Amino acid sequence: MNEKNIIVGLDVGTTKVCTIVGLQHPNQELEIIGIGTHPSYGLKKGSVVNIDKTVRSIQSSLEEARLMAGVNISGATIGIAGSHIYSFNSSGVVAIKGKEITQDDVDRVLEAAKAVVIPSDRDILHVIPQEFRVDNTTGIKNPIGMCGVRLEAHVHIVTGSIPLIQNLVKCVEQTGIEAEHITLQPLASSEAVLSYEEKELGVVLVDIGGGTTDIAVWKDGSLIHSQIIPIGGNHFTNDLAVALKIPHNEAERIKINHGSVLAEQLNQSAHITVQGMSGTKPREVQLSVVAEVLGARAEELFDVVRAMIDDKKLISEVAGGFVLTGGGALIKGMPELGEYILMRSCKIGFPIPFGGMTNIMQNPKYSTVLGLLLEAAKRKPYVHVQGQATGNHRVTFKEKDTTESNNDLIGKLSESLKSVFKEIF
Repeated sequence: MNEKNIIVGLDVGTTKVCTIVGLQHPNQELEIIGIGTHPSYGLKKGSVVNIDKTVRSIQSSLEEARLMAGVNISGATIGIAGSHIYSFNSSGVVAIKGKEITQDDVDRVLEAAKAVVIPSDRDILHVIPQEFRVDNTTGIKNPIGMCGVRLEAHVHIVTGSIPLIQNLVKCVEQTGIEAEHITLQPLASSEAVLSYEEKELGVVLVDIGGGTTDIAVWKDGSLIHSQIIPIGGNHFTNDLAVALKIPHNEAERIKINHGSVLAEQLNQSAHITVQGMSGTKPREVQLSVVAEVLGARAEELFDVVRAMIDDKKLISEVAGGFVLTGGGALIKGMPELGEYILMRSCKIGFPIPFGGMTNIMQNPKYSTVLGLLLEAAKRKPYVHVQGQATGNHRVTFKEKDTTESNNDLIGKLSESLKSVFKEIF
């Protein structure tokens, strides 16, 4: 197995850290060979608040995936969310240099589109082309090879807070792996869940995670809006814990096993036994009470989504309705309540199967990490090392020169010795 063709997606979430390892075959097919999940400690609303705890959570998840896959992990594509993410649309125009549009022209127009004033503490994560216009022709997805004199690009720009991005990257790199690329989480979830037809028709992906709800609005195959809402599954659990005066882990168990957001659908006389705080006796609680608490929070979430869609005037763009994914979407009654409040069709989005995906992984809570794996595969072509079996490979790389790698090793060794002497003296 050539370890250069190992691709890794790492989702560092508020409630869980999930790692998926994939192997890219010569025909560009992707096979899932390892998965590792571990509870996440150290994040709040998608942002790192405790580096040590986050590093330990990532390390445990990576170790589990590494053992299952039986390969070394050197780098991963990381997902990012959090209320610090801010996105907007922009455009740029350039004159075409030659007779035909080349990659150089496309690069120049994308540079022109992202030449916008942003605060010094923010960094651009993505510049996603929506459409190109050549002279008076609109709706072009790939203008290379076309003739014209004026090239215009409309793009979606995603920015994030530099310190918060650096904190996440630092946590990942402290586990000994490289953060190869940082991808916006709703972008990754869309890759795993939405079909080509849904993106073309117009759809809103609502990814309900532990600490945040990530929104991605698609139309004509392009991302036209993205936003992170600081409400997630943890808020549902906290509401239950406070209302019923029970520990957080007991509230989580009730939410998963007995939770519903529609009290009308339940048997009004049905009860469940809940364990209170340490030292107190178990007691009976009506299921309708649980549903009222969860339903109030779900209504608030859908109201925020509705207000955002109205504010951006996007309701006419989303003929395909809303797709709910993420672990929070699994609470009973979420699609029905969403349909009532949002006044559009609403369904739960499951990851589209690929690469030997098991039934366990075909679950909305794995949408983001599976999407990160697909995003990583799109950027990393199959690497053919000389002397191995040939095939239809997109790119052929030579192995690094041995003397060069030896020099690297000597360089690293001398650096580490220098740091040791500095600490001693």
